[in-house]
Amino acid sequence: MSTDTNSLEKTIDALADEYRAQCLWFLPSDFYPKSVDQRLRVLRYIERYGDRMAYRKAAEARRWLLQTSSDASAAS
Repeated sequence: MSTDTNSLEKTIDALADEYRAQCLWFLPSDFYPKSVDQRLRVLRYIERYGDRMAYRKAAEARRWLLQTSSDASAAS
């Protein structure tokens, strides 16, 4: 997975689309996370309510998101 922030955002949006019916059914159908907190919440929902593959994909995206958000905080 690329550490490019824009690419990571697209990856998380794609995961939201892929697992919307199974894991995110309670969110608006056009919802895409905008903040780091929203992205982390969506990934946790996918990890919690998804199957094994969903868990793996979301966990990997969450690790990258936490790494990039920590890098940005350290640079400030």
